[in-house]
Amino acid sequence: MKYMQKKSEQELKDEEMDLFTKYYSEWKGGGKNTNVFHKSIPRFYYRLPAEDEVLLQKLREESRAVFLQRKSRELLDNEELQNLWFLLDKHQTPPMIGEEAMINYESFLKVGEKAGPKCKQFFTAKVFAKLLHTDSYGRVSIMQFFNYVMRKVWLHQTRIGLSLYDVAGQGYLRESDLENYILELIPTLPQLDGLEKSFYSFYVCTAVRKFFFFLDPLRTGKIKIQDILACSFLDDLLELRDEELSKESQETNWFSAPSALRVYGQYLNLDKDHNGMLSKEELSRYGTATMTNVFLDRVFQECLTYDGEMDYKTYLDFVLALENRKEPAALQYIFKLLDIENKGYLNVFSLNYFFRAIQELMKIHGQDPVSFQDVKDEIFDMVKPKDPFKISLQDLINSNQGDTVTTILIDLNGFWTYENREALVANDSENAADLDDT
Repeated sequence: MKYMQKKSEQELKDEEMDLFTKYYSEWKGGGKNTNVFHKSIPRFYYRLPAEDEVLLQKLREESRAVFLQRKSRELLDNEELQNLWFLLDKHQTPPMIGEEAMINYESFLKVGEKAGPKCKQFFTAKVFAKLLHTDSYGRVSIMQFFNYVMRKVWLHQTRIGLSLYDVAGQGYLRESDLENYILELIPTLPQLDGLEKSFYSFYVCTAVRKFFFFLDPLRTGKIKIQDILACSFLDDLLELRDEELSKESQETNWFSAPSALRVYGQYLNLDKDHNGMLSKEELSRYGTATMTNVFLDRVFQECLTYDGEMDYKTYLDFVLALENRKEPAALQYIFKLLDIENKGYLNVFSLNYFFRAIQELMKIHGQDPVSFQDVKDEIFDMVKPKDPFKISLQDLINSNQGDTVTTILIDLNGFWTYENREALVANDSENAADLDDT
């Protein structure tokens, strides 16, 4: 009886093991009734070739080049775009709105059939609905549709062009990749014809810095190609293809020759000892030469320097931050300098720390210092932070007053302009009235 009981226990263990083996095999794919769904999942991870795998790297580069060439051939060329315009014009639906030709959905589809397979992606109900606005006949503007197609083609062309410089093939450009792209772009931009070749490296550095300052806030050293296409910087750069670009447009375009020469010229003028670097004393003469020593100390504490001096690249970040103080990336740069305790917020202590230097400069210039308490209350009233005792970077951005607040704390001239804003506005109004009278 005892033997029979032991045998039963053994049989139970064997049965348990058989069941475990059966289910485990099915789970691993060894059973006959295995669910084969996992076999239909496509492979989604491909290991990148190591540096010493030269053949695999070469194969990957060649295959990417072939892929990009194929994608390029799928785009509409100039002749096909002209043909598309001809077909749209031929199938326009009257009446015109002023001088603008329109087309209804039925004619839109007819053009799509005749335009060829490359145009098929543009002739969809979704695209038509996107461009449909308030026309009482349910039509879209031919010009708007054609511009939409042109924009899409341009974006794809530019993406392919940028991808050719994506050495890693991961959808982003490193600093050296973007430098190569812009360097090879220079000869195609008529507005840069007058640049000396010796200045090319400084021009490229100036242009690339803007992309990385605004699109790489975490300073990873790379930017997604999608982000480059989504921002307006590339439009500004390629605007230099226009041979008749106005002087005003050139002055406001960071990538123009006058702008690049202005920034580099300022750097050279500040560099009094001509060693190619800027000391704190040399940088203090930037702009109106009224920035506080406390702020400049923070610049040299936080920013990359070489033996306590600033190079051109670091100077460009400084200029981009001060010239674009309304932008989140610029506010992030300045906020980091103001956040002396590295707490992620500004409190009364940090505001007082910086404003004391403004008060000292006011005394030096023979002005009566303004009470910190009044300025502190004004700053908190302007920003309206979530926490009434702390100002975060997000509070500063959300308030749309970040440029004013930072100016008050770092620059005597900026503070004076803020303090006398009402008098300055009144003076401007009087001058305008005098001009009208004459």
